[in-house]
Amino acid sequence: MGLTLTVYFDDPFWVGVFERMEDGRLSVCKVTFGAEPKDYEIWAFVLEHYHQLTFSPAVEADIRQAADNPKRRLRNAGKQMAHTGVGTKSQQALQMQLEQNKQERRVKSREERLAEAERQFELKQQKKREKHKGH
Repeated sequence: MGLTLTVYFDDPFWVGVFERMEDGRLSVCKVTFGAEPKDYEIWAFVLEHYHQLTFSPAVEADIRQAADNPKRRLRNAGKQMAHTGVGTKSQQALQMQLEQNKQERRVKSREERLAEAERQFELKQQKKREKHKGH
């Protein structure tokens, strides 16, 4: 299992994207930090809250072999530092998670709305019964 954390500034907040690779599948979780986090704050966040993160559904992703050449590694590290944001697969996974959350929210709000309507109906019926109780 591989885990990568990318922290970048997404105006007006600092955002962290956790990318988890397992068996050739990529899962992503996005966290908003607010103000620019220090290294020790990020580390503390990971230690305290990692088990609470909700990752997106897994997406197929190809596993890249790390280069053995130290100069190439240094060059790639420089490219990654210059690159802000997340990869395309990560964006797809985040989009899937957002759609899934939207569907769950719609179902939940519909159930709440129906329950509230049923409660109001029962209150009206009870009031009606109480008005005619003495007759």
